[in-house]
Formats: sequence, C-alpha cells, structure tokens
Amino acid sequence: MPSSPLPPAVRGTRATPPAPPRTRRSLSTIFPSRLAVAAVACAALHALPLAAQDRSTSRELEDLIPDSALDNPESWANQGLPPEDAADPAAPDAPLVPVDPDSPLAEVPAIDVPWPDNIELPQLAPLEPDDSVQFADADEADGAAPVLAEAEIIRISDELVLAFPPDPAAFPEREAFAERFDMLSTISELDTDSDSVAVIAARARADQELLESMLRVYGYYDGQVIRTVGGVQPGEPVASTNPEVRFNIIPGARYRFGAIDLGDLAAARDAEALRRAFEIRPGDPMSSDTIVAEQFDLDEALGEFGYPFAQIDEPELLVDHARVEGDLTMPVRPGGKYVFGEVVSNMPDFLSGRHLATIARFDPGDTYQRSLEFDLRRAIVATGLVSSVVISPREVAPPAGDQPGTVALDVAITRARLRTIAGSIGYGTGEGFRAEASWEHRNLFPPEGMLRVRGIAGTQEQLLGVTFRKNNLGGRDKVLTVDAFASTIDSAAYDANTLSLIGTYERLSTLLFQKPLSWSVGLEAVATQERPAALRGAAEPRLTYFVGAIPLYAQIDTSDSLLDPTRGFRIGARLSPEVSRSNRTQSFYLRGQVDGSLYKQVSETMVVAGRVRFGAIPGTALENIAPSRRLYSGGGGSVRGYGYQAIGPRDAAGNPIGGRSLLEGAIEARIGTKFFDGALSVVPFVDAGTVSTDVFPDFDTVRIGAGVGVRYNTGFGPLRLDVATPINPGPDDSRIAVYVSLGQAF
Repeated sequence: MPSSPLPPAVRGTRATPPAPPRTRRSLSTIFPSRLAVAAVACAALHALPLAAQDRSTSRELEDLIPDSALDNPESWANQGLPPEDAADPAAPDAPLVPVDPDSPLAEVPAIDVPWPDNIELPQLAPLEPDDSVQFADADEADGAAPVLAEAEIIRISDELVLAFPPDPAAFPEREAFAERFDMLSTISELDTDSDSVAVIAARARADQELLESMLRVYGYYDGQVIRTVGGVQPGEPVASTNPEVRFNIIPGARYRFGAIDLGDLAAARDAEALRRAFEIRPGDPMSSDTIVAEQFDLDEALGEFGYPFAQIDEPELLVDHARVEGDLTMPVRPGGKYVFGEVVSNMPDFLSGRHLATIARFDPGDTYQRSLEFDLRRAIVATGLVSSVVISPREVAPPAGDQPGTVALDVAITRARLRTIAGSIGYGTGEGFRAEASWEHRNLFPPEGMLRVRGIAGTQEQLLGVTFRKNNLGGRDKVLTVDAFASTIDSAAYDANTLSLIGTYERLSTLLFQKPLSWSVGLEAVATQERPAALRGAAEPRLTYFVGAIPLYAQIDTSDSLLDPTRGFRIGARLSPEVSRSNRTQSFYLRGQVDGSLYKQVSETMVVAGRVRFGAIPGTALENIAPSRRLYSGGGGSVRGYGYQAIGPRDAAGNPIGGRSLLEGAIEARIGTKFFDGALSVVPFVDAGTVSTDVFPDFDTVRIGAGVGVRYNTGFGPLRLDVATPINPGPDDSRIAVYVSLGQAF
C-alpha cells in the first residue's frame, strides 16, 4: 500500500511476524546417513542395561569404547556391536541388533499438539510522537494515498503519471525533468499490457528512488516524491484491470550556490577570461548538470588559452540545509602557459615530423590550443597510412616571467596496412554494366606518395591506367595527381580509342574535412582516334585529334554532407581553354560548365533538392571538336529516364552527335520512412534537359523524365536505386530506365 516517505534519518521498529506454517517431513529424508550413525550409537549404549542401572559397578564408560572407536568413530559406529556382546534379540534385556542404514524407519506417530493459530500477544506501549516527522495529509476513511490538491499532470505512459505543483515557478524545469525521467524510468521502459499490479508496484519503488535522485540533481534537496498505485484498495485481493502509478513531485525550495572555490585559477595569466568560462556564480540555482557542463567548459578554455598541463580535481559540493545553499569546491591547477614548438614523429622515414607540421593548422610560436592538437590527430588519421595516433605535449622550455613556455608535440604512430585491392560494379540502362578494380600502395614514395593501377571493363568502356598521387603536398588536403591511361569507348554517340596524360593540383573536399571552397588546376594532353556511331551499319573512318587543355575548377559548398546533403547549396564552375588539331585544322575553344544545387529540409522527414546545369563551347564549329569532348545529356547523373548521352541532336541514322550547349534541371523529394529503422527513404523526381549545336540552347527539344527511387542509408552514404520513364520519349528511347549507385543523384 502507498505510504508517505520518511526522511532517511528516521528509524522505526516493526513487530516480528509469526513464523510461517511448518510441514512434517521424515527425518530419514533429511539426514539418512547421520541418523543411522546415531541409531547405532544408541544401540551401543543400551547394550549394557545393568551397567547403566547398577551404580556400584566398577566398569567405567571409557571401558565400553574400544581403541578403534577413538581412531575412527564413524567407521566404528557403522560396524554395530562386537560379536561377543551380541545376544538373542528376543530376550527382554538383549542388546540391540546393528541397524542397517538402508532399512526403513518405523512409522512416526502423528503429532497431536495443536497448532497455535490464535496467540494473544501482550499489547505494546504506544510510541511517543516525534514532531520532527511530518506526513502529508491522507484520507484515512478510504485509504487513499496523499496527493497534491491541485497538480499539473504530465503523462509519461498509459501506466505512469507525474504530478507537479500547479505554479510553474515552483518547479520551472518540469518539462525537461519529465523528459529525462521518461528515458530512465523502469516502468516506461518495460511498459506492457500484461504487467500485473505487483510488477508495477515493484518497478514504482525503483522509479521513486530515481525521482528523488533527480530532484537532488536539479538542486531540490528537500523535495518529496509520493508514490501511489491506482486501482489497489486496502483489503482487495485483486487489483483493478488498469493500474496506474502516480508520482506526486513536491520539490520544495531550490538550493543555490554559496561559496565557490576554484583553487589556483586566479594565479593563471588569463584568470579573468578563464573565470568567465566557468559560468557559475554565488546565488545561482544549484544543478549537478550545470557543474558538469561548466567543468567541461573550463577545461576546454584552459586548453584553448595555452595551458596544456592544466588539471582539474573532481568537484565537491557541501550542502548546508540551514542556509539552503551548497558550497562548491573544485581545485584547479592551471600550470604555465605555452606556445607550440616543433612536431616530432616516432617514424621519421615513414611520416616525418616536418611533413606532419605542413598539415597542421598552426605554426611554431602560436599559442597552444588543444583543438589544434586534436585537429592534427584527425588529419594524420585521414591519411589512411596509420592505424593509431597518440600525440603528447612535451615541455621544451618552461614559462619565464611574462614569456610563455614552449611545448613540442610528440607523435607516436602505428602504421596501417598500405596495400589495398578494391573493386566496384554498377549498372545503368543505356550504359550497361561497368566493373572497376584497382590495386594501390598508399605510401610507396614517402611521405604519402601513392601509386595505383586500375582497370575498367564494361559494356561501353574499357580502361587501363596508372595514377601517382602525392597527398598533403604543400598544405592540408592539397593533392598532386598524375594520371596516364588508355581507354576505348563504344557508345551510342561515338567510338573512341584514347591515350591521355593528365596532371592536376587541387584542394579537395573530403568526407572528414568538407571544404567551403575547393579548387583545381591542371594540364591535359590527349591523343584520340574517334568516329561517330555507324550510319546505317556503315562505320565512318576514324579521325585523329590531338588536344591540349588547361582544366580549371572551383566550387563553393555550404551543404552539410558530401553524400547526403539536407541543407545548403553548392555552386561550381569548370573552364577548360583547349586547342585541338585534326586533319591539319587547328581550333581554339573554351569548354565551360556551371552547376548549382540547393537543398532544403521542409519537414523532419522530407528534404527537397533541386539542381541546374548550363554548359557551352564557344570558339569553333561542332565538327572541329572531338566527339568525346562535346556536350551530352541523359543518364543517371543527368536526365533520368533516358539512355546515357541519348538526349540531343542526332544524325541521319538517329545516333546522338553531341552539341555545343546544354541545359538541365532536376527536382526531387527525399522522403524518410520508418522501414528498416528509418534507413529507407522514397524519392520521387522529375528531370529535364536539352542539348543544342549552337552556343546557346534553342529549346527545340526538351526531354523530360520522371520516376521514383529508394535510398538505403548504409551509414557511410545512401545506396541509390532509381526507376524512371521518359515523359516525351524519342523513337529509340526505352520506356523504363534503371540506375544503381552510391550517393544521391546530386
């Protein structure tokens, strides 16, 4: 039954309950072997009745016990009487026969003593009342538990209710308090329709202790929690069918911080700024959460203001109930202030300290900041060359007067496996199958000099190439790449056999370090033999093109993710001044393309995304541009519903020939579902695009595709499956197109 909680210091007495009913059991079932031994011992004693009755006999008890009994009493007792002492068992004074331990006992007569069902106990004297113990008022007539006369009710579940004082000022944290309790409550966690009243009552006791602890966390040290279990009435053997637990929260006065002792913090050079970071002042409402949060903030501030060796002891809170205050003691030993020195690697031939210093975001002499130390660690891990990194500040020069000391960063690394074999496979309608495999050594030319050999085998493309990459060359995420490859492409638009040599220096945006600005500059030399698609089954002769280009690229990215953005925008531009020579004709032109995308989260489960693309090649006629360098549209990353490069002008046989201008647009809604724990989402979309042989789109033929896709969030990025159909298809366009890839379409 519910009762008013007593203060912890109060002790009471309770009457000893009557002993539970006892059941008879055969002694042989309890200790059979011991019983046999006892029986034999008794038989030995009764074997001498005259000696037991004649007080004048000279035989002593010791004479009756042989030496063998002293050596091994258990064995002697099991042997029974010696043969010389045996007699006729029928004689009246004959000694007892040895007892077989396995023989059954005679029936034990029933116990006729009546069970004391009604025992009159003496009346105990009543205890003197203790005025220090206060109980909430209760209705003794019906046995109802004490409750708040008026209360603000917050329902946690069907079985659980919290009742707070109606005045919000009495407990302003009630919403956060209830939400936190909901996450920790035993009743809420194990809430089922089959819970009995006894089960709920047991969980309620644990939840009451939890609520009392939570009140102290929030600074209410005199609070009370009164528990009632609805549906349980005194004298009723069965509870109601809908039991409900109600906790009446009576917080009392909230304690406040009194004196605050932060040890040696005042001796630090930045004492004023550090004290501002610890935002607890005398008179502020007490909260254990606030102490933990402010301790973290102070530790962070010490690390950011140049104190790498600062120490903070565990906080201690002395609660004074008379003052309704708590005095906080948290000793702080800031140590000295320091600046960065050199970076020292334990593997200088693998990743030298000099190289690690180039990827750090600080220079020697800068004020030490712990966040920059952590950032260096993340950058080292991002190289992919190490399996573990430990960075330890080491004092090189101590502080002197107003001059800070110097710390070196000792970097202890463990190398990872450096060779990798990778592969991928994909399929797209119009593009067919595409399988890619590669082998790489990520540090063949230290530091961070990677060599990769890769190959592609597909329905339309075959490639074999070698790539050299130097990561973090000249700064963080700055990469030099030299790529040489030979490829053949047999698409619906053209057939090309190509040799390429491309060199690029770029600042990358990576999954670990997404950049608001990324850029690249490069040089490209291409020798290619190309021809348009066969005309009525007759292949045209190949034309040889020699192309030199300077590809440039820049992108501004404010999105929140590279693979699955939900907000922000991206805008990027590609410009490539090129010179081309074919059939003794030399042409100069500019290939340009601008891409923009926008992401907007319109609800908790839906993101709307849109993109536009404009491309143009001014400077020369279409026939002077190699088919592989013209502009095309259509496919999974372009206009879904159409084949790869299938949108645009066509020759007499219906083969796409590409163009000098391009315009595309797309919009899609990424709608989350509850399937697979929310990992699955549905994406309806509409795409459109047009290609023209002029420098500006003429909009003569705008192709529109629509469809629906699904995304499965793998944790690394969404796995994409799109099914689309053309709205206004051409004569050779398929009715259904399917695309599978990793990441969103844009």
